[in-house]
Order: sequence, then structure tokens, then C-alpha cells
Amino acid sequence: MACAVTIFAVVIAFPIAYYAARYAPPRMKALFYLGVMLPLWSSYLVKIYAWKLILAKEGIINWIVEGTKISFLMDAILAIPVIGGNSLSVSYIGTFLVLLYVWLPFMILPIQAALERIPHSLLEASDDLGAQPAQTFRLVTIPLALPGIIAGSIFTFSLTLGDFIVPQIVGSSRRFIGQAVYAHQGTAGNIPLAAAFAVVPILVMAVYLWMAKKRGAFDAL
Repeated sequence: MACAVTIFAVVIAFPIAYYAARYAPPRMKALFYLGVMLPLWSSYLVKIYAWKLILAKEGIINWIVEGTKISFLMDAILAIPVIGGNSLSVSYIGTFLVLLYVWLPFMILPIQAALERIPHSLLEASDDLGAQPAQTFRLVTIPLALPGIIAGSIFTFSLTLGDFIVPQIVGSSRRFIGQAVYAHQGTAGNIPLAAAFAVVPILVMAVYLWMAKKRGAFDAL
């Protein structure tokens, strides 16, 4: 789940950050920052419960789907045991959507900061040397923005990896490390097993941070 949220966050955040860094006028850039930061000002629990209502059978998403010809496709997806459930509000798809929404701003801002630090002279030099726009984007923009992408992935990956509230409220709580730690140290009172589960994300993030440091991601934080 953490890997999926991180990958989709990059796919969604990069075009938004690229437009804000390269094309948005100053007034639009102010609205961009407001739009990205505004969800962070609201309560974490309020956002999750709002999404639970949106994804419920009586929610707006299910109402839109039932009004189209793709309702059978949604039923088929929810019937898959690995990702399905009675409705989106109790499925892994719903958990994924909520986690993606909650942590997306932490991906947009580092990428946007990294893109703004790319000198225009390098892009102009690439154009003067005969590179096509796609080549400039692939060989100049992406490598220089990579530290920002990795920096954003640190936030989204680590926060998703340890989250236990979203899996508990939206979707099934099975197979999530954060929920296992919470259950064993709280309900079950099995502190040693909870501590053992807690070591897993610590080790994963230690390796991930070491790899990110090698790529210069900390320079974009």
C-alpha cells in the first residue's frame, strides 16, 4: 500500500508541481499554495470520516457510478477478495484513495521546490543544442527534479507505512503494520509482539533513507 500510494502520488503531483513552477503567474501561484496547504489545516480525523461518507454505498461516488454504465465494473472490482469489500468505504481501494488524498500535499511541495531550483539557463542550453522538448524533459528536468521526488516519497511512503487510523476507519484493518502495532500493544496487551512489528517499518525506512541520501534527496527537503 505504501509503495502504491507513493507511485501514484508522484504521477499526480508532478504535473501539478511542474505547472506551478514553470507556467503559473504569481497570483495563480499563491492560489496554488493555498489549494495545496488548505487540506492540511483541517482535522485529520474529519478528512477521513468525510471520505468514509463519500465512499459509502449512500455516498456521491456510488451514486455517480450507479447512474452510469460502469456499475457492473465496480461490482466486479469489489468482488475481488484482495482489493474488494462490501463498498468502497470498506475496501482496499477506498483505503488507497484516502491515503493518497491525505499525503499528496507532502509530495507536491518538495517536487515544486526542486523544479523551481532548476536554472532556466540549463533548459535554454538544451534547446540551443538541438534537443527536443521531450528530450529536455527526460534528460534534464527529470534528473534535476529527482531529489525532490525522492524527498516527497520519504514523506508519503513513511507516513503511509505507519498509518493505522485510515485502515481502521476506511477499509479492512488486516495486513497493515501500523494497525498490528496498535492492536497488539492496546487491545491484546502483547507489548513484545507490538515492538517486533514496530521494528519492521523502522528498518525499512532506515534503508530507504540511506538510499535517498545517496541520491541527494535531503538537499530538497
